[in-house]
Amino acid sequence: MQTNMRREIDEIPEAAARLLERSATGLAQAGAALRAKNPSFLVTIARGSSDHAALFLKYAIELTTGRPVASLGPSLASIYGADLKLGGAAAIAISQSGKSPDIVAMAEAATRAGAVSIALTNTLPSPIAEACTHPLDILAGPEIAVAATKSYVNSIVAGLAVLGEWTGDATLKHAVADLPNQLAKAVKLDWQDFAGDLAEAESLYVLGRGPALAIASEAALKFKETSGMHAEAYSAAEVLHGPVALVGPRFPVLVLAARDAAEASVADIADGMSAKGAVVHVTSARAGKAKRLPFVETGHPLTDALALILPFYGFVEAWSRSRGLNPDAPENLKKVTETR
Repeated sequence: MQTNMRREIDEIPEAAARLLERSATGLAQAGAALRAKNPSFLVTIARGSSDHAALFLKYAIELTTGRPVASLGPSLASIYGADLKLGGAAAIAISQSGKSPDIVAMAEAATRAGAVSIALTNTLPSPIAEACTHPLDILAGPEIAVAATKSYVNSIVAGLAVLGEWTGDATLKHAVADLPNQLAKAVKLDWQDFAGDLAEAESLYVLGRGPALAIASEAALKFKETSGMHAEAYSAAEVLHGPVALVGPRFPVLVLAARDAAEASVADIADGMSAKGAVVHVTSARAGKAKRLPFVETGHPLTDALALILPFYGFVEAWSRSRGLNPDAPENLKKVTETR
């Protein structure tokens, strides 16, 4: 019997196409607002999978515009009542439900401080939409499985579309327009070869660099959420500064590499860990020792990184079921989490 999670993974390409078609006006208006503001820096406000989407957009914005992006702890507003100086900034708040009190409080504080504030949410109307100057419906559609999939991808698609409108980057805009086609290819890829090397493992690392680090962070969370398996995400560079000490024979490592400037170094690190006896699977043809996983080349480094999450989602849903678990309803979790 097909799970809700699997059904929602399969709906991602269609959800992305729906977003780009139906929210085109709002995406363009948000981009125009950023262009008019010309912010000296940006901040993001999010938790969980939404925060991993924010991390992806942080790299995308910094690489494309040269503006620094910082993640704000929502408790700065909801608990500590900090008065942040954001008059020269733009803020991006991401919330699937649009109603977590601490996210809303931080978004309201950013707007009051004079930031151009953009809400990416799957729920309109909602408190987060009211808190921001430019609420955008990501149009992922109903998401029943507890683990977010469609909303994670569409939050990033929306952010990339706004970024393209802001900068006028024709190459990026073309890549975003082509995303539904590329995601339709990616969702069909099979990563089940990785399952055999996880059978006896109690923990694993998921590595990435740049935008792919945000994908690694999301992947590690999904291992915990759907399979009760301990997984830690690290930068492929940062892991060498201490955490590599745990990597030994048969230790599983999933390395997510995009076709970007970091690919060569990430592939080298994957091969280095493989030489230590670790069981390493990597999404790069540049690796010599690590096992290769299939991937889609989208033709743009940002969308290439995003496409990596689809075959992973398919893998982890199947992995969860193979362990006798229900990926739709993980223990101790609920669909909407509200923190203060």
